Amino acid sequence: MPANLPPGLPIVPDGDAPGGQRISSPLPGPGSGGPGIGADAAAASTVPFSMSPEDFEAAVSDALLLIPDKAARAMDNVAIFIEDDYIPQPGDEPDTVLLGLYEGVPLTERDSWWDAGSLPDRITIFRQPILDICGSRQEVIDEVAITVIHEIAHHFGIGDDRLHELGWG
Repeated sequence: MPANLPPGLPIVPDGDAPGGQRISSPLPGPGSGGPGIGADAAAASTVPFSMSPEDFEAAVSDALLLIPDKAARAMDNVAIFIEDDYIPQPGDEPDTVLLGLYEGVPLTERDSWWDAGSLPDRITIFRQPILDICGSRQEVIDEVAITVIHEIAHHFGIGDDRLHELGWG
C-alpha cells in the first residue's frame, strides 16, 4: 500500500507487507492497561508528539498489516479513512475526544437485504487526538495499531466492553 495517499482517502487492507512478510509490533496484550479509545485516553499524556501526515498514514497502513489474513479477507464493504480530528456531532458532549470511529452495520447484524445498495462501513482514525496522547514515535505506532484493531473489531460486531476485557480498549 503506498504511503503517499492524501489524508482522507480510504486505505484498504491488503493483508501482506511487501515481500509477503507479516509485520509484528509490541502491542499491549490483554490486561496491559494501555491507553484506551476515547476521552480517558486524552489524559494519558501531556506532551503531544509531532508526526507528518504521511508518516501517520504509513502507521495506519502498517497497522492494517497486523490484521490476520483470515480476518482481513472477511472484512466486507468497509473503507478506512484518516482525518485530523473528530468534530463533535449534535447531541455529543462538546469536549468529546475520539481516537477512532466505526460507522456502519457490523457483520453480525447484516441480513440478506443489507447488500442492496448499502454504502461501505466507514472507519475513521483521528490523527491529532492520537498525537496528543503520545510522547514518542513508537507510542504513536502502538496507539494507531490499537485504534485500528479496535475499530475493525466493531466491524466484526465486538463491543467496547469486550474489547476492554481483551486489552484493546
